[in-house]
Amino acid sequence: MNKKLINVFLGLCVVGLLFITWRSIRDTEDFGAEVTARENVVKSRLMEIRSAEEAYKAQFGEYCADWSVLINFVKTGRLPVVMKQGVLSDKQMDSGLTESKAAEIVNSGDQAAIIANGLQDFRRDTVWVSLIDSLYNYEGFVADSLRFIPFAEGDTFEIFACPNTTRSGSIIQVMECNAPDSCFLKGMGKQGDRLIYNRAEEADAKGAYPGLKIGDAGNNWNNNAGNWE
Repeated sequence: MNKKLINVFLGLCVVGLLFITWRSIRDTEDFGAEVTARENVVKSRLMEIRSAEEAYKAQFGEYCADWSVLINFVKTGRLPVVMKQGVLSDKQMDSGLTESKAAEIVNSGDQAAIIANGLQDFRRDTVWVSLIDSLYNYEGFVADSLRFIPFAEGDTFEIFACPNTTRSGSIIQVMECNAPDSCFLKGMGKQGDRLIYNRAEEADAKGAYPGLKIGDAGNNWNNNAGNWE
């Protein structure tokens, strides 16, 4: 083999190695982008669940751990909305009037008291509106899908709701909703399996949850925050 052919062969080898390196980098970037995209979809679903749970608690005084009940609430529930007309002046508030006191006077129908307090144009009326239209008024929302973890081939979110006792001795209602990495990262090949394993090891070392979650049903109540927030 003459020198020219050797140079051509070596050149082709260099090009091949460059392509393999580029492809490896590109595959890694594509994998990372897919992981991020999946995480963002799961985060959005968890925030939808959080909205439903907080609306449920506002009406019933506790969170819901039953998917059928929660989804039915989303489909049929209603939310109170206060329609406001007029505002209290500094003078009225200095005299001791509050929003609730002013509304009580107006709702009493006592015209003398209404005039005496300058509340002729003050109204606070509560109307009930559709929960699903208020919280999920966007294209593509399906209430029945709330329970399912995206990309998880039918796996459902783990949901917990219970009363908890704080260090001060008071009792609060808490909830938690979990999506394990092993569910929403499934089907991503060996890289996915390796990522799931590495994340589980890291979470175990930190005492953290190996996945995405909102709330905390243990002693670390966090106002239903997501563990990514």
